[in-house]
Amino acid sequence: MSNYVFVLDDGRRPLSPTSPARARQLLRDGKAAVFRRYPFTIILKRKVPDAKPAPVEVKIDPGSKTTGLALVQGGKVIWGGELTHRGHQIRERLQTRRERRRGRRNKLRYRKPRYMTKAQRNNADRKRGKGWLAPSLMHRVETIVTWTNKFRRYAPVGSISMELVRFDMQQMQNPEVSGVEYHQGELAGLEVKEYLLAKWDRKCAYCAAENRPLEVEHIQPRSRGGSNRVSNLTLACTKCNQKKGNRPVEEFLSGKTDLLARIMKQAKAPLRDAASVNSTRWYLFNALKKTGLPVTVGTGGRTKFNRKRLGWPKAHWLDAAAVGSVDTLTLRTDNPLLIEAKGHGGRQKGVFDKHGQPRRNKEGNVQIRPLKPIHGWRSGDIAKARGLMGRISPRTTGSFEIRAAGQKPRSFPAREFEAVHRNDGYGYQ
Repeated sequence: MSNYVFVLDDGRRPLSPTSPARARQLLRDGKAAVFRRYPFTIILKRKVPDAKPAPVEVKIDPGSKTTGLALVQGGKVIWGGELTHRGHQIRERLQTRRERRRGRRNKLRYRKPRYMTKAQRNNADRKRGKGWLAPSLMHRVETIVTWTNKFRRYAPVGSISMELVRFDMQQMQNPEVSGVEYHQGELAGLEVKEYLLAKWDRKCAYCAAENRPLEVEHIQPRSRGGSNRVSNLTLACTKCNQKKGNRPVEEFLSGKTDLLARIMKQAKAPLRDAASVNSTRWYLFNALKKTGLPVTVGTGGRTKFNRKRLGWPKAHWLDAAAVGSVDTLTLRTDNPLLIEAKGHGGRQKGVFDKHGQPRRNKEGNVQIRPLKPIHGWRSGDIAKARGLMGRISPRTTGSFEIRAAGQKPRSFPAREFEAVHRNDGYGYQ
């Protein structure tokens, strides 16, 4: 089952998404044309009088590396997607830029440091504003909002549901905290278990066993003074858990100093991905509220509970569909669109060596990269040529390289290429 197809009327107003079979019939009969390749959208060639499409709910499961997206209409999951972020690339490129600038300054004449007094820092223009987020984190918020706005252009979106709290840190650190209703019922313990599964990579901490039931295990047994804090919890298979019993971890792992050191270090280490999600959750919530649509929220424990109750496997887009209050949902698709943030290319014109210095050619002039577009094309455009379809790399010579899936890159003249999907900063599968 494929994703439903987005439908626009002749005035580019969104209608209810339709099944792939119905979309093929409309295209075959000449009643519609392809409007956009990704996400696949068709536009009708006639007016639809008094069209009142059923509202669609956008469901979002924010993640540090991958965000799950799903569209639900009338109790049916009609569209799914997984959006891979590029926050790590942004962080690495900013680090590289910082190192190059520092290296160049060291080779210049002395310049007085730009240190400032406390009073100067309070009034400085370079001061970071309140609520500042690192570019690698802000990228996640802006990318999710971008795709939410895409859905609003291509579907009759009526509401948004997102997972606001991935892990309830306060409740996990102090289970005696009261006033949180879901910890008194069926969801008790799910927040802690989900956190530990993510922190310990879904493996037994002692034997690294995978794909088997794992139990929450106290590193220092409670009978020996251990606590219920997450820093004292890990995951163990049934065999290791029973073998350890109530012995201290130092006694159980005597003779395995490397394993003991790794477990103790990992137990105290924070979950970086969870921290990044928690730091951006309110930014994302407030950004979605600005759309004017009603926004409902849910927790990670509730999402996992809904997914297991519905019998769905673990997947980002299925987690998104299970966000919030869910009674009954039917899957009308099992083939999500895989989206990867690629960016629009760098603004850097010069070519630099490993030392951060401009690389020069034989004539002594700095090599400057050609400005975009090149012959009307940009890097990353999807095109067809001689039966091949893939992303292209335009060249000033007029011979473009195309990279089709499963084949070696090939070069053809620019005149033989036919545009399929212009680069919008994302890659699709």
